[in-house]
This record gives sequence, C-alpha cells and structure tokens, in this order.
Amino acid sequence: MSCLFNSYDPYFKQPFGALRAGQTVRLTLCIPEELGYVDPHLVLQKEGKYDVPVHYRMKFDGQTPQQNHFSVELPLNDPGLYFYYFDLYTDFRRIYRGPDNCGVVSWQEGEKWQITVYDAGFQTPECIKGKVFYQIFPDRFCEGIENKPMPFPDRLYQADKHAEPFWQPNETGGHLNEDYFGGDLEGIRIKLPYLREMGVDYLYLNPIFEAHSNHRYNTADYLNVDPLLGTNEEFEVLCREAAKYGIGIVLDGVFSHTGSDSRYFNREGRYGDGGAYRDPNSPYRSWYDFDPKYKGGYRSWWGFETLPEVNEENPSYVEFITGEGGVIDTWLRRGAAGFRLDVADELPDDFIEKIRAAVKRVSPEKFLLGEVWEDATTKYGFGQRRTYLLGKGLDSVMNYPFKNAVLDFVKGKPAEQAIGEILSICEHYPAPAMDTALNFLSTHDTERALTVIADEPANGRGREWQSGRCVVGEAYEEGMLRLRMAYAIIYTLPGVPCLYYGDEIGMQGYRDPFNRAFFCWDSHEKRLKPVLAQLAQLRHTCEAFRTGELRVLRAQDGILHYQRVGEAETAEVIVNRSEHIIVEPLASGKHTEVNPMGFTIVVEENGHNPNHSYYDIK
Repeated sequence: MSCLFNSYDPYFKQPFGALRAGQTVRLTLCIPEELGYVDPHLVLQKEGKYDVPVHYRMKFDGQTPQQNHFSVELPLNDPGLYFYYFDLYTDFRRIYRGPDNCGVVSWQEGEKWQITVYDAGFQTPECIKGKVFYQIFPDRFCEGIENKPMPFPDRLYQADKHAEPFWQPNETGGHLNEDYFGGDLEGIRIKLPYLREMGVDYLYLNPIFEAHSNHRYNTADYLNVDPLLGTNEEFEVLCREAAKYGIGIVLDGVFSHTGSDSRYFNREGRYGDGGAYRDPNSPYRSWYDFDPKYKGGYRSWWGFETLPEVNEENPSYVEFITGEGGVIDTWLRRGAAGFRLDVADELPDDFIEKIRAAVKRVSPEKFLLGEVWEDATTKYGFGQRRTYLLGKGLDSVMNYPFKNAVLDFVKGKPAEQAIGEILSICEHYPAPAMDTALNFLSTHDTERALTVIADEPANGRGREWQSGRCVVGEAYEEGMLRLRMAYAIIYTLPGVPCLYYGDEIGMQGYRDPFNRAFFCWDSHEKRLKPVLAQLAQLRHTCEAFRTGELRVLRAQDGILHYQRVGEAETAEVIVNRSEHIIVEPLASGKHTEVNPMGFTIVVEENGHNPNHSYYDIK
C-alpha cells in the first residue's frame, strides 16, 4: 500500500516542522480505494490540563488512479505541543504514526504525530547561524604562561603534558579532578590564529570561574576568573583579541549548584568565617536547603556533598544571577558572546526565562544555549512538560540526538534509522532553535568520537579498564576515515557544528577524565584539519547552511544523500559508508562519484546554470 500520510513529505504536511503561533497548517491524506468508504477526520489535541481532542472533518480533494485525496487546513494560535492522528470514521479504523513516520491503519491506539507551536516573537541571534563552534576545556588546551605557581596549595601541577589525567578515586588516596595541567586564557589567546585557520567563529569554554577542581563545575566565585586561568582583565583582553579574528566566546554557567568549597557555602572554611554552612545569618543562607533529612544536613546535587544545590526560586539568588549588574550582566558586559546553561533540565522554566531576559537585555544577539540530552521539546521535568524551547527560554540546546544518530550511522547502523532520528528533531524544533542548535560528536561529558567509532564499548567497565587504552594501526586508520565522514555530516546538517578540542588531531579517550587530556600540540595527525577547515569555509560561503531546509534524497543502508536548500543556493551532500565507489545521480540530473568511506558535496545556484558547481569536496 502506498503511503497514506508522512509529515516529513511536503505533499502531506505544509509547512514542514514546527509552526509559529498563528500560522496555518495544511494536512493531506492519500487513501487507497481498497479501504472502501471513508470519512476522514483529523483528531488534534493540544497538550494541557483542560485540553481535549478536537475532530476536524477533512474535505475531499479529488481522485487519482485508485487513490482518494483529503485535506484540512487550520491555524494553530497557542504555543505548546499538539498531537494528532486521523480517524477514518468507518469500521473503527484510525491512522497512526508507523515506525518510519508513515501512516498505518490500526484498530488499536497508536503513536501520534507531533506539532510544536512556538511563540510568535521567538528570535535567535542571526550572528550564530551558519557559523562554527569549537569547545575548549580550559585547563587542557594550551598553557600560555608556563610553570605558574599554583594559586592554592591543594592543587597538583602536572608538568608532563602527555600524562594521562589522574583517575584514581579520592577515597582511596587518588586525586581525581585535583590535577591541573595549567591551560589558561593566555594559551587560548596565543592560539587564536590557529582557531581562525580552522574556520572557528565561536569558542564554547567549559567553566572559567574560580572553583576548586580542574573541571570548575563546583563554582567558588561567580564574579572572578579562576586565578590559574588568569584575571578578569585578561578575560576582557581575550574577548577583544578574539573579536579581531571574528571569534566570540560563550561561557558555561553552572546555576543549579555551587561548590561546598565556595565563598557562598564555605563548608571547608577557605573563605574565612562566613558562608551559608558556617553562619546561619549569612546572606547566602537562604540560597540553600538545610535539613537533617539530607546526607550532610543539606540538599546537594545528586547526593554529592561537595555540590550543594541552590534554590533557583530564592529571590536573592535570582537577583544575584539575573539582576542588573548580576552574574549574567557582568560577564556579557566584560565581552562574552553568551552562556551555555549547565543541566538546563534541572533549572525551573521561570528561572531560565529570567536568565533569557538578562541575556537579551544586553543584546538580542547574545546567545543562550542549554544542556539537554534528549529531544528538548518533549522533555519532562518538575512534574510537567518543559517549555524552554517554545520561545521564552533558551535560544537552543546541545544536540545530543544528532550526535548519537551520526555516530551510529558511521559505525554501521542503517542510514534509514539515522535520518529518521535526525528528521524527528528537525520536525519538532522551532526553526530559530534548529538553526542555532549545537551539533557535535564529542564533549567533556561523553567519550571522544574516535574512541566511540574505533575502540570497543566500555559497557559499564570502570576507569581502571578505560585507563591507557587507545587504538592504533588499521583500527585507527579506519576510525579516522569514519570520523571524517561523521564530521562531514555534522558540518552540513541544520544547526551549527561544534568541534571538541583535539578531535581534529584524532585524540582518544573514554568518559571523563580520559576525554579531557591535554591537547597534543606535537601530534603528527594532520589529515583531518584541512578537511574541517574546508568544511568551515563551505559553511561560510554557502548560505544554504545558515537556514536552508533539509531535504533527504536517499537514505539506504550505507548511503546518505541530502540537500540543504537555501534562498540562492542548494548544497547536495552524499556520504558513502560502503566499501565500494558509487555513482550517485544528483538532483540536477548529473551524476557524481563518491569514494568508499568518503563524501562529496556539490553546491549549485538555484535556477541558474545547472552545469556549474563551484565547490566540490571529494
């Protein structure tokens, strides 16, 4: 039976994807005559406490051989999530979403399709679209000022930059997260020409505020740079220097918890006699939840006593973070281009909305990104559906679903599955968020891409097993080819690509701390860098990669072939994971060869000279 309905196909649904509040959606069904008499209705339900399913009768649009066509048009005015299926009104038959997104006739309940309706005024920074990000873990990128004295006696300096980060647990005498390789802001400044050469437009830095661990997610002082990294003045200099290279700097904001070893909580006593833990009259006392029912006597993040949780609804804390002259304000005015919110899932929506207001008060072009690991439109938390992607909260999110789909594909899963997962996100996310979603293959929280691709899965085996492992020889060589394919996809999908420091030289490592080794500046691996630089240049010169629509031409086994369709240009991307050279027809009618484990990108002007492709990566 031919397809009854597929929301990814413009014949069946116009427009594609999420709608701005007030926009009209048109849905079309194509019903084979063999189903007999039908009187199809759209059954649409907005998700909400008092919302009920509404039935809309579809009008008959006419016949083609053996097919009847029906359609319905309606405006959707209120932001939120809408779910729908079709009822044929005869013989109790309904049409639900099948595994490949095509409609299937069913007598039982089934999966519904989703429409996201977002705030009519939702806009995201134009300066982010079409750009390229690079993520730096500050302690491990580059040491600009060598052999610095440690600012605190409990820090262990690692002079050997090729050493593996300490991983033995602290409980048994280890020093996990207490070793510092000395990466600093000056090191980033020195490497700006290198970053520009790689086509980087924005840096996303893991936390730089004063904190007493090498990852700095246990903030000790929100208003000062960690002294090992530099000073507040040096941060401002870095922003000014980076701007000369056209590079902006996005900071990591950790607002769901502080460190216990901080000027706010001060359990360890490093900051004198004050702090919420030591002084019941401390101005910070109300930020935390003290109660004997908690381990250690206070509520902490996932039970880690070194990370006391803050109450994000506390007015004095909210004002400190989001008020005029507060944390957000201060760093954006010092020159930061935006913030990434750590564990955005665990921050209440109204707190995120206040952070947005603080960011946009400085400029609508300042960026607010959230850490969310799943589809951010369907995320559930605090006993309710999260609304942070509907236009009043985040600009966008870190796009873990793309990472998983792309890595699975280059490792051997069928293209059909990968493109299904990718299109699902494209369909659910508002366009302003999709165009600024951060697409990556590795982060400080996940195994490095090359390790995922080429080494064996850890499968729950601990740090002792993970330590010291790396692939060499044939496995490494093939892994690099697959990594190249993966980055070709990440750089050409909707959203903005983000390269994790060291991926460009094939660095390896399982979960933290192994994925946070010091950048190997004397690496001999030079093959991926020019490809990534060329992909970045392609993003900068072809407007289809800014906001162009994604159209899939073929997703079959090891072949992924799609277009990005812009206003003036169309880019066509063919990725061949198979072991044979393929000759693939292009949309223009021409053919192109694609090497095994390779990719080809062809850019053509829309409606002009179809023989001319001025950019052709092989």
